[in-house]
Amino acid sequence: MSKDVVADLKRDHIAKLLEKGIRTDGRKFEEMRPLTVETNFIGSAEGSARVRLGDTQVVVGVKLILGEPFADTPNSGVLTTNAELIPMASDTFEGGPPDQESIEVARVIDRGIREGHAVDLDKLCIEPGKEVWIMFVDVHVLDYDGNLFDAANIGANAAFKTAIVPAKRAGKGEDYPLPVKHQPISLTAVKIDGKILVDPSHDEERVADARLTVATIENGNLCAMQKGLDGAFTLDEVFKVVDLSRRIGEDIRSRL
Repeated sequence: MSKDVVADLKRDHIAKLLEKGIRTDGRKFEEMRPLTVETNFIGSAEGSARVRLGDTQVVVGVKLILGEPFADTPNSGVLTTNAELIPMASDTFEGGPPDQESIEVARVIDRGIREGHAVDLDKLCIEPGKEVWIMFVDVHVLDYDGNLFDAANIGANAAFKTAIVPAKRAGKGEDYPLPVKHQPISLTAVKIDGKILVDPSHDEERVADARLTVATIENGNLCAMQKGLDGAFTLDEVFKVVDLSRRIGEDIRSRL
């Protein structure tokens, strides 16, 4: 049986349940899956976290090395975000160079933490125009059951909170905590037959008409947004997802 046929069958099953106000795993439409966060998971990293969001599991590591700043931001450190989606995590992932999906995951995570000013990059400058700390944020997917965006975003924020700048090892003074400024938390919602569901599972993502990821910071300000898939959201639906991002983001921050 082809994947398209399987997806159509699952869509019909999911849609019938949604008409009854039920999701396949018993959650409410605006309910996240169980979340657990473990920090300092990788001993060789400057900061790290393992996140379990339902059956989705990711590890996020933070490494810092010395390097040159970009010419247009001579007074700021450098942020680089990568995501690795390996076949071991899901039969929908393929080996080889980064594909469109892994690139999108990395870009969405990067945009949220960058535009939300999660880390004060100016404080990672050692000598303007010459030497700064380059921060690598690496996302590794261990198990995939949907919603990599939020799982990786939570992992990055958790890793930042415990990360240490290795200044002593580099001969640049004493070690100090990574200069965390904000906690931009993202929320991803999908639209299926006019219903808005947060934290989609893999099956829900697979049959969704549209996807929207919204990141907000502590005061509720919107800092990033990414629309995915071919369907559309009404303006009211966008406002609804933004409000959900603010409310659920506040709860997640309290647990980090």
